[in-house]
Amino acid sequence: MSAAGSHLIDVLERNRQDEQQRALRTLLVRPMLPHTDPAYPLVRKHADTLRQWLSRETGWVLTVEDDFARLGKRVADHSDNTRPAKLSKPAASPPFSRRRYTLTCLALAELERGEPQITLGRLGEAIRQGAADPDLKAVGLKFALEERSERRDLVAVVRLLLELGILSRVTGDESSFIHAQQDVLYDVNRRLLSALLVVSRGPSLVDSELGSAPELSQRIAAVTETFVPDTPDARNTALRRHLTARLLDDPLLYWDELSDEELAYLSSQRPHIARRIREATGLIDEVRAEGMAMVDPTGDLSDERLPSEGTEGHATLLLADYLASHRTPQPLATLHQQMRCWIDEYSGYWKKAVRESGAEVELCHNALQRLSALRLVDISDNGVQALPAIGRHVLGETTIVGKQKQS
Repeated sequence: MSAAGSHLIDVLERNRQDEQQRALRTLLVRPMLPHTDPAYPLVRKHADTLRQWLSRETGWVLTVEDDFARLGKRVADHSDNTRPAKLSKPAASPPFSRRRYTLTCLALAELERGEPQITLGRLGEAIRQGAADPDLKAVGLKFALEERSERRDLVAVVRLLLELGILSRVTGDESSFIHAQQDVLYDVNRRLLSALLVVSRGPSLVDSELGSAPELSQRIAAVTETFVPDTPDARNTALRRHLTARLLDDPLLYWDELSDEELAYLSSQRPHIARRIREATGLIDEVRAEGMAMVDPTGDLSDERLPSEGTEGHATLLLADYLASHRTPQPLATLHQQMRCWIDEYSGYWKKAVRESGAEVELCHNALQRLSALRLVDISDNGVQALPAIGRHVLGETTIVGKQKQS
């Protein structure tokens, strides 16, 4: 083969690998991918290769249809509440609360048994009736669709379903519904709706096994449990899939969180697992004494990141630096007090809203939520404990070179 021919083959191979990386990275960020997404053609083109890799390395199922691609991605830890759903637009949308998640489930139940089209008002009324269930009221759910905050939560649920492609807006605008209760009409994509739930067994099939009034954690474990044959090869395959999936899903993996079996397997297989992830996604493995992470140089795969500028960014970095200097858990009251000191110190540079009484509590809460989502702190009843990786964000000596006030 000529040198030119060999060079062409190398270029084509690099292009193929680059396309597969971009397709997989997109699926990791957006596991439900409508055909209108710019990355959908790449996913469809490389579907067979992606499907084989995902099945072998993670056990996740990839379904590619004419109008969508769905990655059956499962979270590594069902008890992790540090990374709630967020709307991509508007950028400052608050994360989903327990009420919004509950309303989402009620909305999906109504769409499943409803018609191909639905209005926002009719969907809201169906959710209101579902929220009147005594069991939901007993745990504190209140949704009468009378207050503006309730309509705002309903609109957030609908906009999430719009982003997923389950609803398509026909006419109207959700903002008008919040302020003037003007209705909006949607088409319902039932094929995407049916592909949304990722479980091993249907919820109705496990009820008889769980007895009366099972805990939510029990129900989740029952519907997501997978059968592993009791053989060495099967157990090793399950370990590899679990650890690979966790490294793809979590920003950090600490050794002391692993079972003895998981730690022993990862200790011997870490180079091979890291290499396969690196080749498939472009993530770079970083190993420290306390654990490891698959680092994304671009930051595109991160659910959460530290803000790099503005009041929020400065406050978060200051708080990270403060926590890193303390070995024992810090009470929330102490952190609120410290945040108020920083507000007073940097009032000429931070936005005016933080000067108000009590603003330190919200500013501190937002910063801690980011640090917790990034596995940099642990928040418990005892206070806030810095985790080892927070050392990567310790501030050095800082110098203020110009005074730029924020309004």
